[in-house]
This record gives sequence, structure tokens and C-alpha cells, in this order.
Amino acid sequence: MKINKIEKIKGILNLPGDKSISHRAIMFASLAKGRSVIKGLLRAEDIFSTINCFENLGCKIVEKNDELIINGMGFKRFKTPQSPLDCGNSGTTTRLISGILAAQDFNSILFGDKSLSKRPMKRIIEPLMLMGARVKYSNDYKLPLEIIGGSQLKAIEYRMPVASAQVKSCILLAGLHIDEKTIIYESQPTRNHTEKMLALNTNFVDGNTKIEVSSKNYPVGKEYIIPSDISSAAFFIVLALCLKNSELIIKNVSLNNSRTGIIDLLVKMGGNIEIQRKENIAGEDFGDISIKSSNLKNVDIPKSLIPNIIDEIPILSVAGFFAEGNFKINYSEELRHKESDRINSLCENFRAVGCSVEEYPDGFEIINKKSNQNALIQSFNDHRIAMAFSIFGMISNCQIEIDSTESIKISNPEFYTQLKQIVS
Repeated sequence: MKINKIEKIKGILNLPGDKSISHRAIMFASLAKGRSVIKGLLRAEDIFSTINCFENLGCKIVEKNDELIINGMGFKRFKTPQSPLDCGNSGTTTRLISGILAAQDFNSILFGDKSLSKRPMKRIIEPLMLMGARVKYSNDYKLPLEIIGGSQLKAIEYRMPVASAQVKSCILLAGLHIDEKTIIYESQPTRNHTEKMLALNTNFVDGNTKIEVSSKNYPVGKEYIIPSDISSAAFFIVLALCLKNSELIIKNVSLNNSRTGIIDLLVKMGGNIEIQRKENIAGEDFGDISIKSSNLKNVDIPKSLIPNIIDEIPILSVAGFFAEGNFKINYSEELRHKESDRINSLCENFRAVGCSVEEYPDGFEIINKKSNQNALIQSFNDHRIAMAFSIFGMISNCQIEIDSTESIKISNPEFYTQLKQIVS
């Protein structure tokens, strides 16, 4: 796809539902006994992977009048899957469902596509086995995994060795099936949708977040209303900030405090961003965001903020490219374990447009910010890389051609349609 520079954007956007909350709503509704209704669900390939897995486990899931209706199975009542569970490209599906399957009485196999099969699973295997789960895995701790049913899980206290909401949620979902309290300590806060949606007891102890879960927190059938995805909104926010004479309003965006680091950082860089309205439903904040053209300046990005902005770093680096001063980020080695090695993917593409880039084990720095040549951008089959450089091409003076945009279906299939709505 060829991407050309545009002059400005203006308008109002209603973006699809938050991906993290959509995954969890499907899972919690499937765990609960009886009927749940989900409104505002994201329709994207990663979400379809989660739906397909729970249908394979016996849940009846139907779509009616733009709502997803799930008849959940209840406590340890899932059925033996008729085939291995295909997680597609979704790390969230894989890691979170593993905690659920570890408590069931049947064997199950998880597999995924080529990209997902390269992602590390040792980080969930080890705590699940500490809880008494039995897992068969390859020497490199990657997919496929076989989870052996019938284990008697036990509660544990676990200190998170890596900042990962997926790992934390995997342990919490296993802990839902145990009467005693499982306790997790995390030194770096990560996105907390699981805790909020399950109303878990959370407090701070000696500088760590302490999270408790037990069977008393097991979900019940209910209605879920899902706000728009702030990670999807970030692409449009950066576009509006970097194009002159532009202004944009994005409606009903998730403003969960573990996800708004991208807004805080862009404001610190000089971004004209305002929250116009803020509401709360079932513990989740959301509201309307107003964005206007701004002159950005790069700032130091602290280590403590990285878990909060990890998915937004690709588009943040685009903002950093067009901001005054060098863009530099460290402490983000986790980027190497996403849909692609995002540190390398970003460095390769910034070099393709003429930049000098220093690559580090845990980040990179854009030193010489040139963009005066046409470039073929590699998406590396990574949706956030493809979208980030689509935005780059709309701001820069060089003509961008992206080798493939197919991966964008993973998180926001209507991305280019949404862009057309606001180009003026």
C-alpha cells in the first residue's frame, strides 16, 4: 500500500472497543454460569481467536443487534475441546486461557500462528507449575503447549519477575479456581483490567502492588460495556498533533490509569490534549479526548512508565521523530517479544527512510532525523508497525510504501476507513 502525505485532519471519531477489555469480557462471561451481554466488543482477528477457543470449550456465543451474548459454563464446567485450541496471533488469548485450562479436568492443547509460536511461554509455565499445574512443553518453552487436566491447584504467593499484565492475569485466572487466596506482588504496575473487572482486592505494600484472588471472586453473568481502545486511539492522536491546522475529538476512549501513560507523555512533550468528559462504568474510566496541532519536544522517558506505554512505543517513536530533539527510549526489552521484534522492526524502517539509528538491547535512539527519500517499509506482519508507519507516511515528505497491511486486521480492521473520515 502506498501512503501519501496529507495536509490536515479534522472531525470526530468513534473507535472500536478496547482489545484488552474485549478479551477479558469474553473470558469472564464464559467462566460465569448463565447469560452475559457484551456491548462495544472489538471485531478483530485477535478477539475472534478468543471467541473460537471458548466455543470449542462448549460455550454458546451468538451476536445479536451489535451485542455479543454468551451463555457461560460455570465453575469448572467447560467441555473437553474437540480439537486443539487455535490462538491465532493472540498472546493475550494464549496466556490468559492457560490459567483457566490449568484448573479444568481435561487435557487441552494450545497452538498459534508462526508469529505467536515464537513468543515466550516460560513466563506462564513456571508460575502455573508452582500452583500444581501440569504442562507439557518443548525445550524452548514455546507453543504448542499441552495442559494436563485434573490437577489440584494450590494457592501461591508470587513476585512478578517481569512486568507483564498477561502473566499476572494468567495466574489470577488460575487463582479463581482455588478457595485459598493467591497473592501476586508486582514492583512495576502493569495494565489492571483483570483486577478492576473482577473487583479484586488490591493495595500497596512496601512499594509493591499486592493483588489477591480466590474462588470468592469467580465471575457471574452480567452486562459488559467496552470503551474504545486507547492503543488504537494513539495513532490518531499522534497524527493530529503532528499535522498543522488539525483538530480531532475521539469519543468514549478507555482512560484506565494503567493505560494513559501515552497521553501523559505526549502532554509532557507539549501536546495539546484535553479530556473533555470522564465517566466510570464497573471500575473502568472512559471519556472524550480533544487533540489539536502542537509543537512537540522530546523528553526523557522514565523506566517506571514503560509497562504503561509498551504497546504505544511504535507510534510514540513516530511522534518522537517529528518532535524537536532526538528520540530515545530504553528499558523496553519486552518489545523484542511482541508480534515482531519491535525494536529491530522500528530501527530497520527508520533507517529505510534515511535516518541514523542506534539500536540497543533494550531500546533505540533516532539520531539523524532525515525523511527525504522514498522508502519501502516492512511491516514484519506486525499490526502496530504497519499502522505506525502509515501515520509516518501521512506526516512526512517522503512517499511510503508498506509491504503488507494485512496484519492490521488483528486489532483494528477499519483503520484506513477511519483515517478517510477525518482527512480534510
